[in-house]
Amino acid sequence: MDERSCGEHVPFLLKDYGVDTVFGMPGVHSLEFYRSLEEAGVRHVSVRHEQGAGFMADGYARASGKPGVAMLISGPGVTNASTAIGQAYSDSIPVLMLTAAIATGDMGLGRGMLHEITDQQAATAPLTGLSAMALTADQVPAYFAQIFTRFKTQRPRPAHLSIPLDVLEMPLVKAKALKRIPECPGPNREVIQQLTDMLISAKSLVILAGGGAVKASSFLQGIVEQSGALFVTTVAGKGILPESHPLSLGSTLQRLPTRQAIAEADLVIAIGTEIAEPDLYVTADVEAAGDVDPAMLEPRLFMSGEFIRIDIDPDTVVRDYNPDLAIVADAVQTAQLIAEALSDHRTDSTARAEQARVIRQANTATLSKLEKVHDDVLRALRSGLPDDALVYVDMTQIGYTGCVTFPVEQPGCWQFPMGFGTLGYALPAAIGGQIACPDRACVVVVGDGGLQFTLQELATAVESKLPIPIVLWDNETLGEIADFMRARQIPQTGVYPLNPDFKTLAAAYGAGYTAPQTAKDITEAVSQALLAEGPTFVHVRQKTLMQGG
Repeated sequence: MDERSCGEHVPFLLKDYGVDTVFGMPGVHSLEFYRSLEEAGVRHVSVRHEQGAGFMADGYARASGKPGVAMLISGPGVTNASTAIGQAYSDSIPVLMLTAAIATGDMGLGRGMLHEITDQQAATAPLTGLSAMALTADQVPAYFAQIFTRFKTQRPRPAHLSIPLDVLEMPLVKAKALKRIPECPGPNREVIQQLTDMLISAKSLVILAGGGAVKASSFLQGIVEQSGALFVTTVAGKGILPESHPLSLGSTLQRLPTRQAIAEADLVIAIGTEIAEPDLYVTADVEAAGDVDPAMLEPRLFMSGEFIRIDIDPDTVVRDYNPDLAIVADAVQTAQLIAEALSDHRTDSTARAEQARVIRQANTATLSKLEKVHDDVLRALRSGLPDDALVYVDMTQIGYTGCVTFPVEQPGCWQFPMGFGTLGYALPAAIGGQIACPDRACVVVVGDGGLQFTLQELATAVESKLPIPIVLWDNETLGEIADFMRARQIPQTGVYPLNPDFKTLAAAYGAGYTAPQTAKDITEAVSQALLAEGPTFVHVRQKTLMQGG
């Protein structure tokens, strides 16, 4: 090992940090990464576009709980993958973009070198928690230690490590991983006691949990049942508490009845969420109905009672809201201590469960005509899937409805690009998720517009023989934008693009195809697609469903 080059050591470093899979496309500048990749026991999944590698690494990270890695060339590889890295940043997903860079002696001279970016490190700095350029071989293991420590102990933003061509070829003697990565910081026990006292005194407690609290699911369920709290999640937190639980309001921050419950609570505890604008998003279809309460269009929650924030990110706990108590700590450790402090406390939650039932019923009553059609399709999809199925969803109208209505019983099962909001996420992310968890069902929900952003990655799914149902919601338009234009009296320009023949397209890639005519048919189509030897388009036309099948 001591005689190896820096580039040869990289796969072994990845393996030492628990990485078993990378997503990428070899190029002339990344060849040194591949010299020892097989020897190190790291699987390489070939993509058709670098953006797909970034999304696959994101989907892999969400499913596996481990960092995802995209291994790419410099220059265009970096810029092509930047959209996916921006999505990972917005959703706090631990993704490492590992790339080459032009040789150190060529930097800053503007000589027009192949794949040259005048400042590659700066190009991804706004999209990452750390963007670094290793200028010597010894810096590579040092940066690896920083990156994987940040993934575990901070809000897990993506990282980009650039290694210049000459550095990749340098000898590297000491390429050791950290013996032990530090643990996440926990809360002060005195502060936990203060929080617990406030919680016990509350008469109408609401707990709001986000993606940062996914791993705290079991402790949060105990807290809910001990305290009688109503439980709401952001989209990233769907399923932290089973949405069939009598005290669950699900992921319904977009609905007025839930917002009112939060506004009227005497104590709200937010854990693992920044309460971002997209979590409060009101869809175009709802806005177009014309009966939206103006308060719903404000990108913030209103609270009349006390407010507690718990988050690993110190900026988050003090941003936008003025909390009565703020705790900068890991959500799992904090929730565990609260649950322990409440171990002898039990509240009769009968009345609160009835309140939750009324709120859920009121939320259902807010569904528009189109959302009800979506809901029929989503429930048919749910019937064809096991409880632990991984559902990767694109920015599409049926996806927005699903954020509210799709029933989720386990955390980490509904994956939606809520923050950055990029189209084209679902297909490549699902490929990453299926590779991470080959024994779990994995499904894509995507619109006809979004599918075509990353359609080429269908080849990777076929090549890898991944049994992924691709539920293609075809409304023959960029529906959300068209509805916003209509609602705001803007001419509907550029929102009716020409679609391909999806059946022929599927055949060209070697994928399966079916076109269910009713919601009931979707259940069978998805069930059969999960048994196939590759991906299957489940082509659902909106106009067919709107007309009653």
